[in-house]
Formats: sequence, structure tokens, C-alpha cells
Amino acid sequence: MPILAFDRVSKYFLRHGGQMLLRDRIRHLFDRRERERFWALRDVSFAIEPGESLAVIGQNGAGKSTLLNIATQLCFPSEGVAQISGRVAGLLELGAGFHPYLTGRENVRINAALLGLSRRQVNQRFDQIVDFAGVGDFIDEPLRTYSTGMSMRLAFAVAVNVDPDILIIDEVLGVGDEAFFAKCFERIMQFRRSGKTLLCVSHDLDSLSILCDQALWLDHGRVARLGPLRQVVQAYRDFSSASTPAGTP
Repeated sequence: MPILAFDRVSKYFLRHGGQMLLRDRIRHLFDRRERERFWALRDVSFAIEPGESLAVIGQNGAGKSTLLNIATQLCFPSEGVAQISGRVAGLLELGAGFHPYLTGRENVRINAALLGLSRRQVNQRFDQIVDFAGVGDFIDEPLRTYSTGMSMRLAFAVAVNVDPDILIIDEVLGVGDEAFFAKCFERIMQFRRSGKTLLCVSHDLDSLSILCDQALWLDHGRVARLGPLRQVVQAYRDFSSASTPAGTP
């Protein structure tokens, strides 16, 4: 049984006409006239079995982030069905749920709870999270005193120590310095070796070739190709090269 499956999933957003005054925006909400729809995804279908890993590739605006948002249930399909089994942890916008005036310790406990850990589980994994992040004594300082890199490392450490069934990664492979990047990459590879499921988005196709064995190429919200990673990536590269005007660096 697939651990993640999309069956003819489509997602649209309503266009709202750019900048408006508050009174105009409120009036717009109650306007019963049909508004123009922007389709971010159209009829997307795929399935991932437990232990498999899928890369999602495509140009900017292809619908990759919308697909991940549906997979993490941050939004829901307009049409079709998305089925998710097991615990999901998303490495999307690292630190997005952190509060700058709370300490690192408080942010870890709140963020881990939001990802589904009980208080007992948080207590058991707390030292492991702090050690992985490498923030040391700063754990009891307000997050606003952290550098951007420290905040991202702490957010990454929380997500990977939740021990999810599905790890969803969106362009965060470059987090932190080179040493921390290597540690993060090794931790993600541990997920693969332990039979976990990965769903990854990145423009770094070389990294995806190490992490994933299947690929889904999206083009303007539709599936252009789905299959073994090397074949799909080569087709995408050929398409991108053919679409690049001569003389473009």
C-alpha cells in the first residue's frame, strides 16, 4: 500500500486583482461573481511505496511547492484525492514556526509538539536535538539573539529528530556551513538506509541523484514525466537546454 499517493490532484487559487484597500478586499470576499482561477496543479497522479524516494523537479512556477504543501497537508486539493499514511515531517521554510522572543529551548518544545511528539518524547530527544544543532549554551537565549544559520540549524535538528515515516525536503540542503551541511546530508541518508520515505524538491540535480531513485517532472502544473530518476532528469536537462536561447549564460 502506498505511503503517499496523489490521484488526479488539481489545485487552483483565485486571482484577487493585485493591491486593494481593506474595504475593497472585504467587498471582494463577498462578491459572488466568478473570479479567475490560477491552476497550480492539474491532474497530478503518482504513488510512493514505503522506503521509496521521489524527487520533484521542474522550473520555477511549475507547481512543486504546491505539491509539497498538499503532501504536508498545509493545503488541500481542489480536485482529486491525496492520501498520506504515517507521520510527516517537512523541511520547508526552516524556522517558520519559531518565535524570536522565546528561547531556543522553548521553541524546540513547541515546534516538536506541533510535529506530533508528546512531552515525554520531547524530553527524551531534547539533548539529541540540541547536540545535533550545535547551539550549545545559546539554547536558553532568545531566538532573536541567534544568527540566521543557528536558527536554521535548530529547526533542521528538530525536524530530523521527530523520526517521521515521510521526510519532505524543499530546497534546504544548503543549510548552515559546510560541516553542518555534511552532517545534515548524512542524517538524510540514514533515513534512506533505515527504510524511510523521502520526497525532495531541489534545483541541485546532482544531490537528488544521490537521495532519490524516482523522479516526477512538473511543467506548468502538469506531469511531464514520471519514472527512474536518471531518465527523467536527462529528459528535463535536454528540454531545458533546448529551451535556453543561444548565447544565454
